[in-house]
Amino acid sequence: MSASASFRDPLRVVAIADADSFVKWSASLLDTVPGIRRHLLIVRTPLTVSPSQQRAALAGTSFADGGVTRIGFDELDGWLGGHSPDVVVLAGRGPFVRLVARRIDRLRRRPVVVSGLPGMSIPAQRGALEYRRESDLLVLHSHREERAFAELGRRIGVVMPTALATLPFARPDSAGIARADGSTHAGSAGHRTASGAVGHGSTRAFSARAVALAERPAPRVLGTDLVFAAQALVPAERHDRAALAQVLRQAAEADPTRRVVVKLRSRPGEAETHLERDAYADLLGARPANLVFSHQPMATALESAEGLVTVSSTAIVEAIARDIPVIALDMFGVSKPLLNTVFVGSGLLGGAEEVIGRRFRHPHPQWLRDNYFHRAAESTWWEQVEQLVVLRREGGLRARPVPVGRGGALHAAWHRASVLGAEDRTLVGRVALGIGSPLVRGIVALRQARGRAAEDTWADAGTDYTLEPTPHRDPIRR
Repeated sequence: MSASASFRDPLRVVAIADADSFVKWSASLLDTVPGIRRHLLIVRTPLTVSPSQQRAALAGTSFADGGVTRIGFDELDGWLGGHSPDVVVLAGRGPFVRLVARRIDRLRRRPVVVSGLPGMSIPAQRGALEYRRESDLLVLHSHREERAFAELGRRIGVVMPTALATLPFARPDSAGIARADGSTHAGSAGHRTASGAVGHGSTRAFSARAVALAERPAPRVLGTDLVFAAQALVPAERHDRAALAQVLRQAAEADPTRRVVVKLRSRPGEAETHLERDAYADLLGARPANLVFSHQPMATALESAEGLVTVSSTAIVEAIARDIPVIALDMFGVSKPLLNTVFVGSGLLGGAEEVIGRRFRHPHPQWLRDNYFHRAAESTWWEQVEQLVVLRREGGLRARPVPVGRGGALHAAWHRASVLGAEDRTLVGRVALGIGSPLVRGIVALRQARGRAAEDTWADAGTDYTLEPTPHRDPIRR
């Protein structure tokens, strides 16, 4: 008998999130699970989605019609205690996850705690695992990620259960293209894009039971937009972002009859998951008429896309799932800091000339199954969650409480104030920030120096994990 058969009532599952990408991921993830009572809590922090960002993040999910509560952090105890969820999905950056996990530790009836990352997570980063180590289950999205986080865990001594899920944005039915009968549409190994470029093997060539995106209808009607998925973190330097902006200008000027659409995540005054410097809206102040900005959901932008361009955005997976050809930009190189080593061997890497010429491509078939397009039957994360619920109810699943950090109450106050920003109105929080912030900057600088002096895993292209602090300037405090 399956675990689900032992539940008399639907499981109560709540996702707790703040930033845009985590709101989108957690809502889409829960939407893949039938027969549950789902809810989404959006906690107020400096990263919290605006109403317009929320609408974009939830578009196409059941949460677009309700089941969402915006809440203050100090209201969490009452909400969770009153609703007694069976499962909590923690969806936020690492410090947010740990802060909410401390609140879960205070609950009389402890739920199963699940956490995850909202997109491609190669390389596996130490902080991503450390901050989520108190979860009962870590959701990952590819076999490659499973291997990377397992090796990272071995290197740092963290043993944590993981489970495989298909990225919600990589499901054919999320793009409205799944075949109801499950039949196969065989495509040639080099089908052409609207601009005449030959792809590196159509994803339509797989059997319907082979990988998660394989069920295909007849070829889609090709759009004409070059959609660029902007990212806050990469490239990091202003001169590189300016060079990329110039490539987009040149692509627009090369064919004034077709649009270049810069897909942005935020409007002025809105926050994103990661801190953006040198925004494309500023770098492209003077631009051709056919170079436009879009704040629509990515799924909407892709409806009129001829192809997608990005450095390393998860939007590339969303495009592949829709059979839209792509270019993963390598004009700044291929490295872990650029977050694009995942594309080595994919056949998707290309430079400025390919973008200007709109020479998009499809991924190599052998790359797909290891990278986000595994067999649908291998996505067993929810079955594992159900088993954990049974164990917890039977008293067989031990709690993973967040340990008291070094510095005790002062450290806890600094952590809370750092995550909540202006939402933390405590005196001890202000004091802790004043004392703790310089100390933390010094500790991070020391760790980075040690990494440069010893093993620098960020520079090691032969592995899929990193041990040193991220090189990106990406504070949670804004």
